[in-house]
Amino acid sequence: MTTQSSGPRGPRAAWMAWNKPGGGGRNVGGGFGQFLNKLPDFGGGGGPLRWAAILLGLWLVFNCFVLVAEQQRGVVLRFGQFDRIMQPGPNFKMPWPIERVIKVNATQIKNYEDRVPVLTSDENIVEVAINVQYKAVDAKLYLFGTRDGDEVLRQAALSTVRELVGRSKLDTVLGAREQLSVAARDRLQKSLEAYRTGLTVTELNLPDARPPQQVKPAFDDVNSAQQDQQRLISEARAYAAKIVPEARGQAARVRTVAEGYKTAEIARATGDAERFSLLVAQYKGAPEVTRKRLWLETVQDVLAKNRKVVGGDGRQLIYVPMDASSATPAPQAPVVLPDMTGSAPQATTQDNNPARPGRSGRSTGRDEVVR
Repeated sequence: MTTQSSGPRGPRAAWMAWNKPGGGGRNVGGGFGQFLNKLPDFGGGGGPLRWAAILLGLWLVFNCFVLVAEQQRGVVLRFGQFDRIMQPGPNFKMPWPIERVIKVNATQIKNYEDRVPVLTSDENIVEVAINVQYKAVDAKLYLFGTRDGDEVLRQAALSTVRELVGRSKLDTVLGAREQLSVAARDRLQKSLEAYRTGLTVTELNLPDARPPQQVKPAFDDVNSAQQDQQRLISEARAYAAKIVPEARGQAARVRTVAEGYKTAEIARATGDAERFSLLVAQYKGAPEVTRKRLWLETVQDVLAKNRKVVGGDGRQLIYVPMDASSATPAPQAPVVLPDMTGSAPQATTQDNNPARPGRSGRSTGRDEVVR
């Protein structure tokens, strides 16, 4: 006994019964149901291929649409070979396996830190801390320029720091790391460009440098000795800055006094020479008169500095003592009287002391006679 089918069977019949207007079911997505009715019925009454075609279409739609974020770049590969770069925003591509997209974060700042022992040019071991910040600016080179860009950057950073520190002295590494950091950043960037990594170094710092723990006590002793050396040098320079001007001032004063003495002696000698020349001229003109005048001037100069009264006749003369407490006045020059007999002239003086009159003929035993 055979029965005739009164209507469509299978999933499509159930869907149509569910979506039939006025029926027991609900009209779910009427437009979508009409779209399904228009699709060809593959495989007779069951229609599994029709559902497979629907799923394949949906997969193709979602697989061809690619949304690239603002901080990302999309590298499109067509059959495994680089084709183009997708910029941020919605993009479309051919479905897999024809094309696929690899997203690279182009704005993320990556950080690499390490501490390595390095031998300086003056044969000192120092541990240097390295801090590198970088990002991938070229997505194509970052993926295909080298095998592992991050590892290449680490090795290049270590090599650069070892090279620069190895050419520097310990004092430079400890106290002037800013210049080393700038030089290391430039050299590292050139290395990354040569290796085609697609990376850019945004910052490279050497925040710390210290000796290893095994030699830290000896290193502290060396630092202490260097500080003492600098302190002593500073003290010596301060002393030199103080004593040198004083010595120069004293030397200038001695030179000035010597120059004054030299000028005075030269002037005195010149005057004596001119006076002697004048006396020679006068002596040639009147020898006797000039001789007598010179003798009288000499005696006057000697007696002006003596307290005693000197006579030329050999008599005992009056001694005139002076009061020590009072100021010593300059004695009066003796009066020279010519000798009529032709002997040496006699010198007499007047007693200016009113307290001792009439004692010119008495001897005190303390007088001296000079001829």
